[in-house]
Amino acid sequence: MLHFALTVADMSTLTSAGPRRSSDSDARGSTRRPAGRILSGPLALVFLSEFCALTSFYLLLSVTPMYAAAAGTGSAGAGLVTSVLLLGTVAAELAAPILMRRYGYWAMLAAGALLLGGPALALLPGGSLVIMVGVSAVRGLGFGLCTVITGALTAVLLPPERRGEGLGLFGVVATAPGIAALPGGVWLAGHTGMATVAVLAAAVALVPLTVFPWLSVLPGPGNAEAAGTGHRRPDGLLAGLRRAGQLRPFLIFAASTVAAGVVVSFLPLATGVSGNVAAAGLLVQALAATISRWWAGRHGDRTGHARLLVPALAIASLGMITMIWLASPVAVIAGMCLFGIGFGISQNATFALMIDRMPPSGLGTASALWNLAYDAGYGAGPILFGLLVGHTGYPAAFALTAVLMLAALPAARHERSAAGLR
Repeated sequence: MLHFALTVADMSTLTSAGPRRSSDSDARGSTRRPAGRILSGPLALVFLSEFCALTSFYLLLSVTPMYAAAAGTGSAGAGLVTSVLLLGTVAAELAAPILMRRYGYWAMLAAGALLLGGPALALLPGGSLVIMVGVSAVRGLGFGLCTVITGALTAVLLPPERRGEGLGLFGVVATAPGIAALPGGVWLAGHTGMATVAVLAAAVALVPLTVFPWLSVLPGPGNAEAAGTGHRRPDGLLAGLRRAGQLRPFLIFAASTVAAGVVVSFLPLATGVSGNVAAAGLLVQALAATISRWWAGRHGDRTGHARLLVPALAIASLGMITMIWLASPVAVIAGMCLFGIGFGISQNATFALMIDRMPPSGLGTASALWNLAYDAGYGAGPILFGLLVGHTGYPAAFALTAVLMLAALPAARHERSAAGLR
């Protein structure tokens, strides 16, 4: 069945990665009609790889810090484990464009799966903080490679006229593991111990390796960046960020991810918010972001992705402002729903814009930049909020987070005007 899926038709999707790229300017004067099939055999394998990588990542995301704290290191050890994990992720994102250019997409995706899955088995004996930190660092490298490469491959394998919708579907695949695996890992660890979670995380991460032998039918060496580009040398990250049209979406998305990091880290700690309300709010936010991300891709293909940036920031900011009424469960859950809608739209619209504005040789760079904006904002938000909340209190700190997002509105308006949209 799998071999049948990887037909010559699917192979041609990969080798013809350089058809005319879509643009928001196409929305001027007419509505485009999406055509072409989104799902192909290789793309299904990319989706499987992304799903498995994120499931493995989320299974241990909260469990490893829990056990680090229980080993006698307290909150300092728990924070160190998480920080090292994120540092490894960012390091891999910075290196990914160079590695993809040298070794090819498929080879580096396999390396990412090995780095993410293999080290988890080192947690089986239980262990010291040193082991947990080392495992987290290597797993961060593997996770960073997997997320950048699956994002770039998805963009390569999608028909340009339906790329936004396909990226939205990719977002659904990427979001689902967080909804189930994050709480699931904590539950399993509490009922069966860390060893069970470690084995499951390793097994899930390594699942894509079982289907990689079928990829030998694809054009080698698996370097989709070179396809249709005349072997043009791809941009590095800094050069890619300076490329026209990349910086503004990067900054807009980073402003949104700052707020996302704040919500995940501090909503359960906010004064006046019960544990049940916080859990419900985070669940609603995740579900709303998943649905709106898919909708944004489908809608953006027809009307222009740049048109969605201003509404995305406005809706997300309104959700954060609603959080000033922390004593009201209705306000908290409604605010999280609004924020999730705006954040999901921002995720897809910025990714689609950054991908569309890069030549085929730069898709890996665009994916790395988008992921870097995600992790940088997600990491910086809680640090800044933590410094602020002690002086202002939670309601004012949430309101100031909304102001930070609104500061990106001029850039979003510029995007819309530059695309010739009203």
